[in-house]
Amino acid sequence: MKNKLITLFSLCLSMMAFAQEVPTSFSLQEAIDYALIHNRTAKNATRDIEMAEKEKWETTATGLPQINAAVDYQNWLKQQVSLLPAEITGGTPGTFVPVEFSPKQNIGATATLSQLLFDGSYLVGLQASKVYLEISENAKIKTDLEVRKAVINAYGNVLVTNESLTILESNKAILESNLNEIQKTYDNGLEEEESLEQIKISLSSLVSDLNNVKRLKVLAYQMLNITLGIDLNSDIVLTDNLEMLSLQYTSLEALAADDSVENTIDYLIAENEVESKDLMVKLAMSKGMPTLSAFVNGGYSAFGEDFGFVRSDQKWYASSMFGVSLNIPIFSSLGRSAATQQARIDLEKANETLIDTEQQLMLQISTAKSEYQFAIEDYANKKQNLDLAERIERKNETKFFEGIASSFDLRQAQTQLYQAQQEYLQAMIDIINKKAELDAILNTTNY
Repeated sequence: MKNKLITLFSLCLSMMAFAQEVPTSFSLQEAIDYALIHNRTAKNATRDIEMAEKEKWETTATGLPQINAAVDYQNWLKQQVSLLPAEITGGTPGTFVPVEFSPKQNIGATATLSQLLFDGSYLVGLQASKVYLEISENAKIKTDLEVRKAVINAYGNVLVTNESLTILESNKAILESNLNEIQKTYDNGLEEEESLEQIKISLSSLVSDLNNVKRLKVLAYQMLNITLGIDLNSDIVLTDNLEMLSLQYTSLEALAADDSVENTIDYLIAENEVESKDLMVKLAMSKGMPTLSAFVNGGYSAFGEDFGFVRSDQKWYASSMFGVSLNIPIFSSLGRSAATQQARIDLEKANETLIDTEQQLMLQISTAKSEYQFAIEDYANKKQNLDLAERIERKNETKFFEGIASSFDLRQAQTQLYQAQQEYLQAMIDIINKKAELDAILNTTNY
């Protein structure tokens, strides 16, 4: 019983230690750093690099010495017979005598050392394995950039829903207070029923929006958890706030960033494609080159009418051989030529794709900068609009309770305020997302 308790206690400690590996709170940078390690897509990209490294060694190993061993055992259930002229044994000329040349059982063991001396396709394969590794590494960089952008978007969405909830709860409390005051005034016969109904309409719409945002909040947290690579329903706390991040991500230096596309990851990947197609041309051409290999082997064989190979007096016969093989392609009915031409066409297509990628990236960079600049300008505009909407709403509220403004004017001012609040939140998240998009295109990782 004591041992069982100790085992159970140790298991609980192990589970607690595992559970503590996942942080419960994240700043945006901490979330990015965590996702780059634990995001499932990022982890698979790392595994792709490991596979490429193993494949590179596999290709290299084919040109290194190879040693193989073989053991062969044969037992003639019915021995093969050869016919010899009978006169050899003193028989009648023109007749034949059946002869069994080999013993009923034989066994042999050999070991062979082989070495590739020259093969053009092997040399191309070595270059291709290096390019493949480079492609995998660039794909990992591309994945990391996409993961960073996804984390920023998901993190920002959570902050927006949290801010929206706070604003909507505040607006709801104010409307409920207004409704309570108008209800009392109406009960005393000093207010029209229309004013009461207008406030009820605003409150009903607000409650509907509030309930929707509550549901969106759950989805936003789940999306962030998936992006981070943790359990869907994990409880986490975000330590950054939306306004602080929007100011942090407002940078005029990003607008002055170098527009050259040579260092962007998409351009580098397109270059990798050109390299790989060029190697395919070389591989097709190498098929017309001679291949040279050498080998040396050695072994022992034993023979007998029964299985007595393990006896100490069994006689074993040694053998050894050295050889060189030269294979010279001469004529393939233009098959190799056709394969080379296909590879050249693929190379031309890859070059066209590279040019197109360069043009597309230039356009994407210009577009991303333009959208980012607009997001900065729009943020300032939406902030100013929010201040104006708040003042207008306060004035109309005061006028309404003083009997100067109608309930319709108040509801219109409130609707305008609610819209300005949401536009202001959207302007802040736009700055963050547009900056993330620009950084991803420019292959910038210094967030």
